[in-house]
Order: sequence, then C-alpha cells, then structure tokens
Amino acid sequence: MRILLDISRLISGTRRRLPTGIDRVEYAYARHCLGRDDRTVSFVVRGPFGPTVAVPHKLVADLLPLLGKQWEAGDLSPDLMKAALRLARQARRRQWLGLGRDELEKGLNGPGSPIYLLVSHRLAHWPRPIVALKKRGARFVALVHDLIPTNYPEYAPTNGALDHVARVNTFATLADGIIVNSAATAAELAPHLQNGIINIPLLAASLGIDAPRTDTNFPRPAGPYFVCLGTIEPRKNHLLLLHIWRDLAQRMGMETPKLLIIGRRGWKNENIIDMLERCPALAGVVREYADLPDDAVAGLLQGARALLFPSFAEGYGLPLAEALALGVPAICSDLPALREVGGDAPDYLSPLDGLGWRHFILGFAEEDSRLREKQLQRLAQWSRPSWTQHFALVDPWLRQFASLPDPVAARQNAALSHDVANPVLAAMVPSEARSF
Repeated sequence: MRILLDISRLISGTRRRLPTGIDRVEYAYARHCLGRDDRTVSFVVRGPFGPTVAVPHKLVADLLPLLGKQWEAGDLSPDLMKAALRLARQARRRQWLGLGRDELEKGLNGPGSPIYLLVSHRLAHWPRPIVALKKRGARFVALVHDLIPTNYPEYAPTNGALDHVARVNTFATLADGIIVNSAATAAELAPHLQNGIINIPLLAASLGIDAPRTDTNFPRPAGPYFVCLGTIEPRKNHLLLLHIWRDLAQRMGMETPKLLIIGRRGWKNENIIDMLERCPALAGVVREYADLPDDAVAGLLQGARALLFPSFAEGYGLPLAEALALGVPAICSDLPALREVGGDAPDYLSPLDGLGWRHFILGFAEEDSRLREKQLQRLAQWSRPSWTQHFALVDPWLRQFASLPDPVAARQNAALSHDVANPVLAAMVPSEARSF
C-alpha cells in the first residue's frame, strides 16, 4: 500500500506558536508514516494552483521534532524557529519551482493504486490538484473533522462557511473513502454523501490523545478554580459562564471560585470581549490566558476542580479528552460527540441550562464535593484513546482502496454532472468553487 500524505498544513503553519486540533492530527499522521518503509510513503505539499510535489523524508524527519518541541514546551528560541522555518521554506521552494516531481512520480507508479491522504481539510475547496492526482490513478481518502461551518454557518466567518460547503462538495464528488473522528461526525456527514448511486465508505476512528506532560511550576490560582479551554468564539458559549461568574462574584465576593479562560481570541466575539475587559464584577475572578504551551495548559487543568465545556456544537471535543486523560472531571454540554468521547464519566447539561451549570459549578467548588467525588469514581473507568488504536483501525481499512480497479468513476461522473451530491449545497457554493 502506497500513501501520499499531504503535509501542506504543517508546512504552511510553521510560524504558528501553538497548534490547532487539526494541526495535531496531521502531525500524528506524519509521525506514524515516518515509521513506515519510505518506499511506501511519500510526503506531498500542494497549493490551490501549481503542481503537487513530494518532499524528502529527511526534511520531514527533521521538521517534526522541532514542531513537537515548539508546541509541547512553547520553546520559541530563535535557533528553533530558524531551523523550522528553513525546513518549511525548502518544502515550499520545491513546490514553487516544481522540484520533487520525480519523487512524486515514484509514489504514483508501482503496483496497486497510491492513496492520496488528506487529513487537514486544507484547500479541499480547491479540488483541481486532487483531480489531477486522481487522473494519474491515485485514490483520494480524506479525514473529516466536523460539519460545523456547514450545519451551523452562524458560528463561522461568512467566507469560512462557504469554503466548508465547497470542501463537503469535494469530499462528496471525489473521495473514494472518508475517515471521521466520531460516529457523530459520520451521522452529520452521511446525508451529504448519499447521491443515489453509491455511498462512500466511512470509517469512524477516535483520535488519539498523547500522554500528557505537565508543567507543575506554572503558577496556579489560590483556592478552587475551573478551566474553560478553547478558542474564544460564540460557539464555545463563553457568555454563559461569564454571566454565571458575574452573578457569583456579586453574591460571594472574595469567596468566588476563579474561572480560567484558556485560548486565543477568535471571531464574532465582541460581547465576550466586552465582558472580559469591561465588566467590573469579573475583575480578579476571571483570568484570560492566550498562547500557553501544552505543558502549562496541562498544569493548570490538573489543578482545576473541573473542565467547563458548554459548547453549542462539536465534532470531537479534544479539550474534554485532554482533561479526562489528566484525571480531571468535566462538566460539559450534552452533545453526541462529547458523549462519544467522555462516555459515562462527565456530567452533561444542556448548553442553555444556566441554573444547572451554576448548581454544578458551586457543587464542584466545595472542598469535599460529593458531586465531584462521584464523577472521579466514574472517571476511573475511562480509558484514554491512543493513536495506536486509531491507526490499528485506519491502516487495514485503507488497504481496500489500493486494490480497487476503478472504484468510484461512475459515482463521480454522475455527481459532477450535477455539480454536487446535495442540491442544497449546490445552491450555497459559489460557481468558482464548484468548477474543476
């Protein structure tokens, strides 16, 4: 089985101080593929235009440890950054100049069909390079993380929502197989893939959580505190917590438990930022942290009374898995994806149930909390999902596509003649995004 793993997101994101969840997934796949025979794996990069090219294994092997060190410990030393950027520039230069085509040819030629594997969503709304690879005999397999911008466009920037609709169009018309991170994502994606001819094979495989490393020296607040982890945006429902904390602060004064909001500021968050910056009652009881390295986040989580996760929509719920992996209780929204990750361990509430959230927050804040102790007993039965388990499902499943003679030509021709598999999506996607 020959794999063409797209690492364009890792290459383009070298300047990011800290990774997103999707960055972590592409990193895990690259690390996994480095352990395979280099004759069966090619690492490729692409842009919306121009050629897809291969990059040497050694470049990837040198880059990944630098990224891992930067993300885990927040090491932004000039030498580290220069080395990572130098390797990324080498990869981009190969693309701009068309270098690496010979190496790509080796990946495309050989017994069976090569599998072009895209696990990041990156540039899936520009499908021309994928079409070019498929014309050379490659099979296309994508990992879909969520349908949130498509199903909840009100939570996404306008262009982001339209781009994601176009990505779904690409998956529906070109993918030979799709990996999803949860059965909940599979259920949301399936209606977009049923075009009346043949359904695309789907594999639900939980994402792995690496063993956490904690910085125990990172300063923690005195007294009980809670953590809310994730980008500051309306979908994460920070406003619910801020309103609860304003009420608690007005009633409890100095006895109010602390709330730590950890995450970058995202989009459409003006009301949230106004609360954080201008609400006098929250001063001193709500603290905002941005761009913390992984080990500092883990250190703060480890000392928390609970993770608070009141999100309106999730495709997987990485913060929940990270908290539970540290043995930290969680109070979270009652969403299918979060129940799939957390099982019976967390306490689940509607994201609209303000009084319920207030009750559990006060209960967990107590020194000898019975609510918290009950969850800790359930949490003892929870097991951390691993990347080994993930790839034990993915690797054998991928082999079917390497041996398929011509698996989806009829489906794709029919779907392409109608622009997209789903007529509702067709009405939403700009014509330039639908053209191949």
